[in-house]
Amino acid sequence: MRSHPEIDARSLELHRLIAEKVRREPALLDRVRSTLERWRDPGNPSRSDPYLAEWERVMAQGLERLLATAVEESERAAALRQCSPFAGILTPAERFAFLKAWATRHAS
Repeated sequence: MRSHPEIDARSLELHRLIAEKVRREPALLDRVRSTLERWRDPGNPSRSDPYLAEWERVMAQGLERLLATAVEESERAAALRQCSPFAGILTPAERFAFLKAWATRHAS
């Protein structure tokens, strides 16, 4: 089983890959918006709501600020990545290739 720091490091690297893709294809930001809208259910509050609200606040500051937050090396950003609206940005093949490469590089 991976340690929490290892999981955080993997998430950070995954978000770096996602940020590169969104920079190349800014239209993908619509998918991020859609994910946030879908996850934010005013009639069904959850523990994730503060994180989703923070993502919405950062998104309102523009693409570069959003992507900078996604790859920021801080406790705050690590916590935000645990509830990331970037789900679905990578194709299943891209995500699988990343996870396979990560596992190979970080084999115990």
